[in-house]
Amino acid sequence: MSQQNYEVSGRTFRTKQDYYYACKDAEAIKKIKNNTDWNSIEKLQTLYDELENHKYHFYTLLGDDFTEEVEEQLGELKKNPPVENKKKQSLRTANKSTNDNKKFEEYDASMQLQILSELKKQERKRKMTIFILSILAAACLSYVGVYFYQFEKNKIDYSGLAELKKDIDITDTQASYTITLEEEKEKPPILAKYETLYKKNKKLIGWLKIDDTNIDYPVMQTVNNEYYLDHNFNQEYDKNGSLFLDKDCNAAFPNTNMIIYGHHMKSGKMFGNLNYYSKESYYKEHPRIQFDTIYEEGLYDIMYVFRSRIYNEDEVVFKYYKFLDVNSEDEFYSAMDEMARMSLYDTGVTAAYGDKLITLSTCDSSEEDGRFVVVAKKIK
Repeated sequence: MSQQNYEVSGRTFRTKQDYYYACKDAEAIKKIKNNTDWNSIEKLQTLYDELENHKYHFYTLLGDDFTEEVEEQLGELKKNPPVENKKKQSLRTANKSTNDNKKFEEYDASMQLQILSELKKQERKRKMTIFILSILAAACLSYVGVYFYQFEKNKIDYSGLAELKKDIDITDTQASYTITLEEEKEKPPILAKYETLYKKNKKLIGWLKIDDTNIDYPVMQTVNNEYYLDHNFNQEYDKNGSLFLDKDCNAAFPNTNMIIYGHHMKSGKMFGNLNYYSKESYYKEHPRIQFDTIYEEGLYDIMYVFRSRIYNEDEVVFKYYKFLDVNSEDEFYSAMDEMARMSLYDTGVTAAYGDKLITLSTCDSSEEDGRFVVVAKKIK
């Protein structure tokens, strides 16, 4: 059975319930935009502060997209002030020029020619000086930039970030949420153990760890699946990138399947060692994955390990990277059968309709656009 998808504002939603909430968000965002001066730094700053302080309630990731849009527009306005400010500056310059011209006109024609000639010479010298200084400054900055880039490249200490997590027992403090189409979806509170990290970077959505391996990293999410391919937690360029959640997943209200991507680095960083699971003996020593969202802790049993690839849109085949939610029980079990068929070995772990899954995905060199995939079921 093919899965029906719904699209709102460039995002794909896989259930009618999520589509309903997305439409509500889109309508609310449209009203806010219509009531906001998009070219006013003051108005946008106020709106951004209100969004950060959760004055407006959004049900889906469209709210995060809107916050990023406001933040980007605010940054552009600060770099390039609105036209009105430029006009005021131009008027001040024009007035100054008028005053200067009055003094200039007091000289006779011969003196005016000499003054103009001298001014042209000075202007040429000024432009040449600025040009030379600009080249020198660019050269110096390039040198310093290359030096510090090489020095700082890949230096981010993820063990240091791990220490920022607070070991807090939240068993008695977690709340359960029952959602219907008519009820408002309130995001759960952020776990105390992740508050410090979240304040450092609000794109954090969780933490992934596999015992006795180097996989112990924050998981990020933004409005596209490209940014964290080459940026680290500190939002610096880093060829290792970061682990990140698919843009269409929702950490606050988890999808049936949450997909986490990461580079297969030769150094072993990120998902560089994930393909160790190609050996059943390695799986038996590391059968579980710990994945916390910033809202809820989670422990997962590995179910399937397989190789796949990115297919053309018109190819009729199971595409694991499209499997986020299901519309029916039949569709769920059909996906389970497909992954079981592809799995390199039988773990003995199965899932029932209603279970929550995670999928870890990284590149695989065994074929063009190849992928190595590990799928696990949440057990608590």
